[in-house]
Amino acid sequence: RVQLVESGGGSVQSGGSLRLSCAAADYAVGTYCMGWFRQAPGKEREGVAVIDSDGSTSNADSVKGRFTISQDNAKNTLYLQMNSLTPEDTATYYCAADVFLDSDQPPCAEMLVATTEEATKYLEVWGQGTLVTVSS
Repeated sequence: RVQLVESGGGSVQSGGSLRLSCAAADYAVGTYCMGWFRQAPGKEREGVAVIDSDGSTSNADSVKGRFTISQDNAKNTLYLQMNSLTPEDTATYYCAADVFLDSDQPPCAEMLVATTEEATKYLEVWGQGTLVTVSS
């Protein structure tokens, strides 16, 4: 069955950088929409960045200019390069993948602002999450 495994989280000081990785099993990265989401303590899960099958990307306003989503099809891995981190970026980060193209599938970019229910419906597989902690 399809599995996504995130890694690369950790603790970093404000202004620092981290690169998250999401390794896919039984799924070819680049097939459909994939993305990174995060959930801070006491807050709703939110979209961070998504990448469509054509390589086009979309970022949340809060991370534009600081975070970059990318994928390496040869390594079957999704990445999130995070620079200029701030304490507000502290959260558990999840990668997700659309593994089944529904007839009513919204555009990949819309997954950034989808409700938790919609994101879970259209991005069928989620990783277990990796914690990022940014100290001031």
